[in-house]
Amino acid sequence: METLRMMFKNNIRQYGMIIALISIMLLFQILTDGILLKPLNITNLILQNSYILVLAIGMLLVIITGHIDLSVGSVAAFIGAVSAILMVDMQVPFVAALIISLLIGALVGAWQGFWIAYVKIPSFIVTLAGMLLFRGLTMVVLQGMSRAPFPDSFRKMSTGFLPDLLGGTVFHNLTLAFGIGASIIIIWIELRNRKIQQSYNFSVMPIGFLIAKIIAMIAVINTFTYVLAKYEGIPNILIILLVLVIIYTFVMNKTVIGRHIYALGGNEKAAKLSGVKTAHVTFWVFVNMGVLSALSGLIFAARLNAATPKAGVMFELDAIAAVFIGGASAAGGVGTVMGAIIGGLVMGVMNNGMSLVGLGIDWQQAIKGLVLLAAVGFDIYNKSKST
Repeated sequence: METLRMMFKNNIRQYGMIIALISIMLLFQILTDGILLKPLNITNLILQNSYILVLAIGMLLVIITGHIDLSVGSVAAFIGAVSAILMVDMQVPFVAALIISLLIGALVGAWQGFWIAYVKIPSFIVTLAGMLLFRGLTMVVLQGMSRAPFPDSFRKMSTGFLPDLLGGTVFHNLTLAFGIGASIIIIWIELRNRKIQQSYNFSVMPIGFLIAKIIAMIAVINTFTYVLAKYEGIPNILIILLVLVIIYTFVMNKTVIGRHIYALGGNEKAAKLSGVKTAHVTFWVFVNMGVLSALSGLIFAARLNAATPKAGVMFELDAIAAVFIGGASAAGGVGTVMGAIIGGLVMGVMNNGMSLVGLGIDWQQAIKGLVLLAAVGFDIYNKSKST
């Protein structure tokens, strides 16, 4: 019991948000008479929140380093406008336009990263200027008008589904197989991690609780894939999100650059004295944010099938809220990729659930603001208790 108590205490942010997400889903499942968890609505939830989840991954790294980026919504809109000019007006092939758009996003991130990392202008000021600059450039590029339609190959990135290579009829069999494969991988990872911890004489979860944890995870994954299999299967955008989550989780937990990002956010002076090139790390974190902002803009444009001057409005606030709700600290140095994803899902489920029950946009905004305040207050409370 002592081991379990310590595990929960050390992971209170992560476990707390998982419990909150499940509670919110159950609440709206009841309030909407079962509509929330229907296959069509679950698929719509993924499609509607994909671009925010992409932004949340990049914003997590920015916030961990102790910075903020207010420009991501405007950058997403700007890249969406550029991609429309390339694909709609100039007929540039989809792949080439995608690469060019991501490179422009990297240059935007490098531009802002330079002022923040090397000139030492506060990130709030630089990205606030960037928000105004790229919103204005979006209107200039589009000349105040929407550009549409995009090629079908580009639209499929955001609205398409994996083909069922296993020949499903009633169910999408490839999606069911995906759930089984993911279950096997989870069992292997959990048992491997336990073995590694035991080899270093670390305290480990009792085997009974580990089995219960694995069963719960497998049940959630296979229920999720079963629901998707009843509709069109796995959306293409979900594969992109999974790849991003795996890559960034690995980078943040298993690589030198990930450790440097956490060290920079924990204590910049100590990190610098330890040999971390703090300016270099900050610069590349903003380059990364620029690339993910570009990807988010492309996903949004593909889903909308148009580039509009008003795209990306409030994206930055949704991404920041997702990161803080997911357990990141406002002081920097704390946060996980999965936490940011869970925070984004909490926001997405709340938006969707409140819309389904007929709550107006005014109350939706007010409730989201209270949730964000409660999440940050919870972080401050935990920090004061531990000191």
